[in-house]
Amino acid sequence: MLSVPLSDLLDALREPGTSDLSATRIAELFGLQLQDLATIASVHHGTVQTHPESQKLQDTLRDLVRVLYAAVLVQPDRDQAISLIGNVPIPAFRDKTLLQLVAEGRIEDAIDYLESIRSGAVG
Repeated sequence: MLSVPLSDLLDALREPGTSDLSATRIAELFGLQLQDLATIASVHHGTVQTHPESQKLQDTLRDLVRVLYAAVLVQPDRDQAISLIGNVPIPAFRDKTLLQLVAEGRIEDAIDYLESIRSGAVG
């Protein structure tokens, strides 16, 4: 499990004084450049800095946090969970990573996959 509850994680990833998630903090957490985060969110690279409140960007940031939370339930070490999301090719998804699934909008597939591992299925 996460060393902190999901609500605390979300608070740590928010822009101060807002309910918006911080693209910069989430990019840093995942080891991404802001331009890569923009690509994953399918927004113009300038949107990340000039309009971080963009609904499309915020939806993607929430999806990344949801996948991270599901990954931490499988792999409690946060750094290893992040590595699982970004670096491990999954044969069931034509060797795409969970991060690539998020970029394709396949969040439920990513979470279902992680839940199947957590329940004992082979990944």
